[in-house]
Amino acid sequence: MTTVDPTSNPAGAALASARGRVDLMGDTQDRFLTLLITQLRNQDPLNPMENEQITSQLAQLSTVQGIQQLNDTLLALSGQMDVSQSMQAAALIGKDVLVPGSKISLGSDPDNPEVKIATPFGIDLMSPADKVVVYVLDGSGAVVREMEVDINDSGVYSLEWDGRDNNGVVLPDGAYNVEVKATIGDGAPVAAEALRYGRVDSVAYTTKGLRLDLGLAGDYSLLDIRKIM
Repeated sequence: MTTVDPTSNPAGAALASARGRVDLMGDTQDRFLTLLITQLRNQDPLNPMENEQITSQLAQLSTVQGIQQLNDTLLALSGQMDVSQSMQAAALIGKDVLVPGSKISLGSDPDNPEVKIATPFGIDLMSPADKVVVYVLDGSGAVVREMEVDINDSGVYSLEWDGRDNNGVVLPDGAYNVEVKATIGDGAPVAAEALRYGRVDSVAYTTKGLRLDLGLAGDYSLLDIRKIM
């Protein structure tokens, strides 16, 4: 379901704002020209305004007008980009995505309680690495599983966990966390970020801008999405 606040429609707001500025600019021009004509009519015949003064004032008005027109153009483009983002976000409803975060959940298969199912997760490897290790931590912060993954090139990768510890013992249902450590050469660290799973339930316009509701995973910006699964 897509929730849209009509008062916060980006395209409509940008258009209304631009129209208001056009009216204000027109009033400013009228007042400026009226003042200039009044100055010319009431100038001292023995000490008239120099042509350079008149040209300078007209140039200032032209500069202000040009800047205002540029601002209006940029606002119009921004409004179009907001509308495009809104359409992209609406198309994501029902999609599974990976966003920054470390939480994963472990539960039992409804059809076979003996089988454990963990939510997918992922990593965002910022640059190439020689070694990438994923650690699964329980609620107390203790490492229960250590997995070296066969990943070397930079990129976003989705991974899975079978719900077992380092000894192959099935762990209890609950919430766990993931940490990623990547190194290169003699152990120099490489930037890597853990990603959590979520499903887009709805899209909303808020005071923070366009937000995606991922249910229990929380709400995120469209720019937070690292991978669509």
